[in-house]
Amino acid sequence: MTWLETPAHARWLEAEGDRLLAFARGARHPDGGFAWLEDDGRPDLGRPVELWVTCRMTHVFSLAHLMGRPEHTVLADHGIEALQGLLRDRRHGGWYAQVGSDGPTVTDKTAYEHAFVLLAGASAAAAGRPGGQELLEDALAVVLDHFWDDEHGMVVEQWDETFTTLDPYRGVNANMHTVEALLAAADVLDDASLRERAARIMTRVVHVEARSHGWRIPEHFDESWHPLLDYNADDRAHAFRPYGATVGHWLEWARLALDLRAALGASAPGWLLEDARSLFDLAVREGWAVDGEDGFVYTVDWSGAPVVRERMHWVAAEGTATAAALHAATGEASYAAWYETWWQHIADRLRDEAGGSWWHEMSPANVPSSNTWSGKPDVYHAFQATLLPRLPLAPTLAVALRDGLLG
Repeated sequence: MTWLETPAHARWLEAEGDRLLAFARGARHPDGGFAWLEDDGRPDLGRPVELWVTCRMTHVFSLAHLMGRPEHTVLADHGIEALQGLLRDRRHGGWYAQVGSDGPTVTDKTAYEHAFVLLAGASAAAAGRPGGQELLEDALAVVLDHFWDDEHGMVVEQWDETFTTLDPYRGVNANMHTVEALLAAADVLDDASLRERAARIMTRVVHVEARSHGWRIPEHFDESWHPLLDYNADDRAHAFRPYGATVGHWLEWARLALDLRAALGASAPGWLLEDARSLFDLAVREGWAVDGEDGFVYTVDWSGAPVVRERMHWVAAEGTATAAALHAATGEASYAAWYETWWQHIADRLRDEAGGSWWHEMSPANVPSSNTWSGKPDVYHAFQATLLPRLPLAPTLAVALRDGLLG
């Protein structure tokens, strides 16, 4: 019997999820939203309130509410309030990426953050929290009105504050999280058209771009959606736009392909499973323990050689979730074996028993590092990793919890 079939392992995942939630509770910011957390769980109140952190924490606390964790309900509501107030641009629409004590510190409107507003809204609405449905509908309107590029079936990246000037850069990371958010919104709203948009993004990124680049997904594009393979060659470890191909994203795209396949049912194209397999296989071959130490390297170049060798916690989290999803889709034992390998690595290397949560970045020697990330900003990836193996591939997390599908 594999861990994925063992009730005791499910109980371990539940306990680990509760441990992560206990750490996350310290993120409540007195000015609204959620603060960036230090290694020991103290909120860094000197930083601006980050939109993506607040959205991801609101999503997590909404899931916790749906799981019957009453101490997190007030935190979900605290996040919704910030997204309706502190971080909202009531004059021009949309949300500010960062807000400090004197107001917005970044005024551009970006698709990455807005995807997480949509995800937070979907989860809050599924949880039945006050203002959740309004947040979902408002966020969806902004994403579709300002970021959706119907000609290319993708989302654009970055507008100025007034949604007047569009930056020429196009990014795949924002599109990946838009797929996640569209699938969640589709389930809450019972809107199949949102799955169709997610499928258009998936087709272009995975079935066209990934396939044509040996499954190494180009992350950066120009305004005509031509890949920029040398983008940030002089800033290779950029936190959000690194040079080269990002191994962890191959795993996330693979899982999302399986989620989309399950959501579409009989109408799902056959390539979704096969492409997910290909992305997973390459992540193992070029990402896992390729330099003699366990862990996934952050990025590789276009020949598959490691570029940034730091290990990010979120990649291991996504690895477990994707292995579980492929096992659910195929029943093949090899995926269960990788699932166990990566959870063992998380337990041995990433879980911080003293400080709480997981170390967010490890050096190539597997000791805590901060070359790319400092602190432990949020628990989104890690917490989802404790839930996804215990839920079906569809519907998405919040609706599955709402409907009592947690195993």
